[in-house]
Amino acid sequence: MPIIRHYEPEDWSRLWPLLHSTFAAGDTYAFAPDSTEAEIHKVWIDAPLATYVAAGDDGSILGTYKLQSNQPGLGSHVSNCGYVVALNARGQGIASMMCEHSQAEAVRLGFKAMQFNLVVSTNEVAVRLWKKHGFSIVGALPGAFQHKVRGYVDAYVMFKPLAA
Repeated sequence: MPIIRHYEPEDWSRLWPLLHSTFAAGDTYAFAPDSTEAEIHKVWIDAPLATYVAAGDDGSILGTYKLQSNQPGLGSHVSNCGYVVALNARGQGIASMMCEHSQAEAVRLGFKAMQFNLVVSTNEVAVRLWKKHGFSIVGALPGAFQHKVRGYVDAYVMFKPLAA
């Protein structure tokens, strides 16, 4: 059974290839497909409030998420997360586990809500999953994402109040 735990520096050598391949695909995240290892380390490890990994029984990294404030100051009560699941772990409930874990962590840390700023409309699996976990589409951003294959596609802002 996978466990979700805080990221440790020794995880990076296994986490970087997962993040790199996801962002290079150019279909779910706004990071430039050619983002460097240092750039991704800064935004996934250094900048967030916390980073977590979903680890398999064998120690493999099945997924990861980062948790941070969506905005500074007067918007800092709303959290924001980004999730990545390894290709070989998709369809096993890892994203769902991380979503549940992230909401509990956000509540524990005092956040009142969670917002996803750029959910790519063509990422139908993610849109369905976030809706299943209680998130609503509160806005559609026409052509806001430059999909590597499909060109300019819409993106959604999704939001959920969190109960203590």
